[in-house]
Amino acid sequence: MGVGSWELGVSKIQSVRIAIDARKLRDYGIGTYVRNVLRHLSRIDRSTEYVLLCREQDCSIAGQLGENFRAVPETSPAYSIREQVAVPMDLRREGADLFHAPHYVLPPLTPCRSVVTIHDCIHLQFPQYLPNRLGYAYARSALWVAAHRSARVLTVSEASKRDILRHFSVPSAKIDVIHNAIDERFGETPSEEDVSRVRERYQLNDPYVLYAGNIKPHKNLERLIEAFHLLRRGGLDHVKLLIIGDEISKYATLRRAVHRYKLHQHVRFFGFVPDRTLAVLYRLAGVFVFPSLYEGFGLPPLEAMASGTPVITSNVSSLPEVVGDAALLIDPYDPSAIEGAMRRVLTEPALRDDLRARGLARVKEFSWDRSVRRIREVYDEVLSA
Repeated sequence: MGVGSWELGVSKIQSVRIAIDARKLRDYGIGTYVRNVLRHLSRIDRSTEYVLLCREQDCSIAGQLGENFRAVPETSPAYSIREQVAVPMDLRREGADLFHAPHYVLPPLTPCRSVVTIHDCIHLQFPQYLPNRLGYAYARSALWVAAHRSARVLTVSEASKRDILRHFSVPSAKIDVIHNAIDERFGETPSEEDVSRVRERYQLNDPYVLYAGNIKPHKNLERLIEAFHLLRRGGLDHVKLLIIGDEISKYATLRRAVHRYKLHQHVRFFGFVPDRTLAVLYRLAGVFVFPSLYEGFGLPPLEAMASGTPVITSNVSSLPEVVGDAALLIDPYDPSAIEGAMRRVLTEPALRDDLRARGLARVKEFSWDRSVRRIREVYDEVLSA
């Protein structure tokens, strides 16, 4: 079925009811994926009935999406035993024909056909980042069920598809690679009022290096802080480092790294910021650095590129696939390599301009509209099987 032809498929399947797990709507990462899938489904499909399993505080989202969207409260904690029973009960009660689990938890008792999105295999690649062996056992069993019990598996990069095939014996044809894309607002030029507001609120009076994303061990921020220390020690002592991400308080090692290098006046942690503010912070940054050790896709580098900001990122996992030739690729395990790349971008205007131009061209290759149309096609293929 070609792009756009799913509308014909809908007419062949009467009274279709598709349920989507939207409990992670407010998260980074998966939350960004869920928000964009729902937003674009609401634009391209006004006939299918969608049932959204939501946290109670998020049930109003259905009214914003359209008359064919309906929210059902589901309070089970993510990755809990309770959700293994509660979610299938919701699906049975609502008469769902298809269930889309947008992360790797697919309850074995799911009573209808299912599509699951496995963004990455990080828990299997880096089990040391899980709290205990029980966490590893849960992650592996949940991923096994998702890969084997679903009708189709969606993933977000060829690198993630290779990882899934390496860990689980499923047919390659069962896995569809459908890339993520960026939120449209990152390609829009912020108003002068927004820029002034952000500059004043965050006191952005010096050039800065920016990181934005989750604050987890595999994001490799301790090495970024060490590389920033080397950058300042090498003469660029007027530059600041801004780290944006949730749950910073959980990782005391980052604070300790800042104090080890006496950088407490030069490294700033902002925590979560709204997308509108983040779009301005991207545009004002001298360089965006994303030294992650593993990514299923890695949206922040694309968001930075769309904002006209030069990007430095890792030469591992999916990141080279995502950024192409539009970023400087570094060995994320080598702080001196990270430092050298930052120094080049901050001191070589020609390189900065070249990366900016390449980045703006690169982001045009990714489209949420195109990706969600393909997801909708997969729904029809599963329902018609």
